[in-house]
Amino acid sequence: MAVMSARQQTKNPGRDNLLRGGLIALFAVLVTLSAIAAFPLGLSGLVSQLYYIPLIYAVYAYPRRGVIVSAICACAYEIAGYLYYFPDPAKLLEVTAQAVILVAISALIGILLDRIGREKEQYHSVFEYSQLGIVVFDRDGGIIRRYNPKFSGMLQFSAEELAAMTFTSLLYSPGDVERFQDRIAKEPVSSDFETRLKTHSGAPFWVSLSWSPLDKNFTSCTAVNINSRKLAEKSVNETMTRYRQLTENSPIGILIVQNGIIRYVNPAFGRFVGVPQMELLGKELCLFAGDHEHLACQERIAAWEKQRIGSAVSALAFRTASGELRRTEITTTPIRHLGQPATLINVIDTSEKQRLEAKIEQDNERRRGILATVAHELRTPLQPIIGYLDLLLTDPKEWGITDETRKVLERCLTSADRERQIINRMLDLSVLDSGKIQLAIAPISLAGLVRSVIETSGYASHASIAVTVPDDMIVQADSPRLFIVIDSVLSNAVRYSSPPRHIAITGRSDSTDPFWHLAISDNGEGIPADSLDSIFEPFQLADAGQLSRKFDRIGLSLAIAKKIMDAHGGEISVESTEGKGSTFTLHIPKNPPARKTG
Repeated sequence: MAVMSARQQTKNPGRDNLLRGGLIALFAVLVTLSAIAAFPLGLSGLVSQLYYIPLIYAVYAYPRRGVIVSAICACAYEIAGYLYYFPDPAKLLEVTAQAVILVAISALIGILLDRIGREKEQYHSVFEYSQLGIVVFDRDGGIIRRYNPKFSGMLQFSAEELAAMTFTSLLYSPGDVERFQDRIAKEPVSSDFETRLKTHSGAPFWVSLSWSPLDKNFTSCTAVNINSRKLAEKSVNETMTRYRQLTENSPIGILIVQNGIIRYVNPAFGRFVGVPQMELLGKELCLFAGDHEHLACQERIAAWEKQRIGSAVSALAFRTASGELRRTEITTTPIRHLGQPATLINVIDTSEKQRLEAKIEQDNERRRGILATVAHELRTPLQPIIGYLDLLLTDPKEWGITDETRKVLERCLTSADRERQIINRMLDLSVLDSGKIQLAIAPISLAGLVRSVIETSGYASHASIAVTVPDDMIVQADSPRLFIVIDSVLSNAVRYSSPPRHIAITGRSDSTDPFWHLAISDNGEGIPADSLDSIFEPFQLADAGQLSRKFDRIGLSLAIAKKIMDAHGGEISVESTEGKGSTFTLHIPKNPPARKTG
């Protein structure tokens, strides 16, 4: 058996047909001449046997057309016999019988050869055009004798390379060789043997082999390409391994629930409820719900079963094995588990978070109480001090106060008044922090309010202020409190601007914008980028050590302004460039609530 693909056999059908036809004609002429010479010698039986030479060759070469050739040769034989034996009826009948036998035998051989040829052609077609790789190798040495294009293309070897290889040398590793040799020794006929072959580049290539013996010397083997499936399985297995590692080591409880029954649970949820992981499997999830949440749990399970896509977040309390009620936030996602609809649940324990939030709120309430108490206690003795100082300075001569003493008392009064303002702001901040502030929402002309702030505080005498606020900008807000916000921001702009001070106040909005925007820009020192997030916190300044001394501030005005804007449902933002200035923008909602707590 040749070591090559059948397609590699070079053929020239035209030349072969011409050669065969010539040989058949030559044989037929020679045998006919032999018949003419043999009849007088009484050797007609020998001549009839000689006719089988061209007849059989013709039928072999042309199974169907060879019968016609045999009929022509039989006629030639019969004519030669008739010419010699005529008019002997017995001899003529003998010659006719021999001619008929020639044609019959030729037809029978032709039919057999035609059937064999069709079977061979079918085998050839299957072998060459099969979508399965086919290889034939020696049973003893494993030498590759024949292969189809699919097999060579699968492994990307050339004909010369495969001709120099054995089948076992195509197996990827010694372990694969050992498994194959053990299997073929035990099972001469076998199927679905999955192994790895080696491609031309040396990479492993997964195939499923099936083999059976052709005869005592050769084995035919088919190779099914399962490489893509194996790579996909490997990828899925790796993904599942990573997923299992993730779920098993996750601090978040993870469950898979079908019809309310726990089908999978990770160790974190077992630790959360205080029940061993394996004991949770097959249990109803609602058995672990809080005493008053069984009904809510059943309703949620019914809702999860109807959930088709996306994730849903809700809250649910669980009763642990120790009897503790622990609140959680759960996220549910519809999935398929073992081919059936199920729900993937992530359970986040929020009990500690809620305890911390409650503790923080208690601490904040305590801090606000202390702040309010301290402010009241400081303001109580400060009021008579300011009153007495004011009384003395009203008529210093009556009280016998000299000019030098008057200057000292004026400085004392200024300092006391500053302390009073600080205490008042601390009280304002305490009220805002408590959430008990109530707003008196009413229509306000924003342009008029800006002008009122400028005139009341006399900012126009300290800086050049350009106001570009449309007169028809009517906002819904608490006028006194919005006055405080604008005054605080404008005060900072005037204080921090570098001479010559230029302040720009701009109002803008459009019909699709849900906010009015009031921007106040200055040409001051600017705010460092790392301080932008903290300037709205109480007692925070962009440069506390420098600015508090330079501008006599403690950092409460912006904190109060922000809380007032929050109470309105708006916000205050800032953009700043060091050395160029800052822009504070008030974002006032067009439709704030009638009453808003901070």
